[in-house]
Amino acid sequence: MLALDHIVVAAINAEESSAKYGNKFTIKAVKGGEHADWGTYNYLSYFSNDSYIEWLGVTDASKTKNAENPLIQHLDYVLDNKFSGPFQFALRTNEMDDYVTHFKENNIPFSGPFAGQRKKPDGSLLKWRMLFPSYNHEKELLPFLIEWENPKDAYPDTSLLNVQSIPKINYSGVDRDTFAHIYQLKPKKLNKNLLTLQNCKINFGNYDKLHFDLV
Repeated sequence: MLALDHIVVAAINAEESSAKYGNKFTIKAVKGGEHADWGTYNYLSYFSNDSYIEWLGVTDASKTKNAENPLIQHLDYVLDNKFSGPFQFALRTNEMDDYVTHFKENNIPFSGPFAGQRKKPDGSLLKWRMLFPSYNHEKELLPFLIEWENPKDAYPDTSLLNVQSIPKINYSGVDRDTFAHIYQLKPKKLNKNLLTLQNCKINFGNYDKLHFDLV
């Protein structure tokens, strides 16, 4: 089953934004590192349900504007439009190649997988792959799939974990049944507005932007 991996927050200054959020909700954030190929960097807050918030900022606008990765294109668009806040989220899988097959067999447009890597403060490289069901980032949202090369390296030791968790995402990109078909999830008849992930629920409604609960 898919799990929520992380929420992506667009930030003009990722360090400052994460610090303000941390002061408001009593959570700690740490510097993640830099994505040299994309001209971006991040700060991260990790939570007890194996999920995290990523504040994503730009270090090299020319690289960001020329990036082929849909997430970076989406980031560039929202920052150009003076928006700061949650704008995307990632669903974790260890079966990305199976999703590629699923998309092809069901004529679901997609791009990727894209290779990603980040240089951590200790100099080590963290690597992953990303797969994107196609969407128009100027007016809609579909989360992307992420698969970590070494999942244990993606999450820190317990000293960096916050006690809170992200139990629910409030989402209005597509309807529940379409979402379930794209991501191979099984909706429950009694919960017409919900889909259950391994560590989180997605609530489908009429929202003007992406929201999530932190408890």
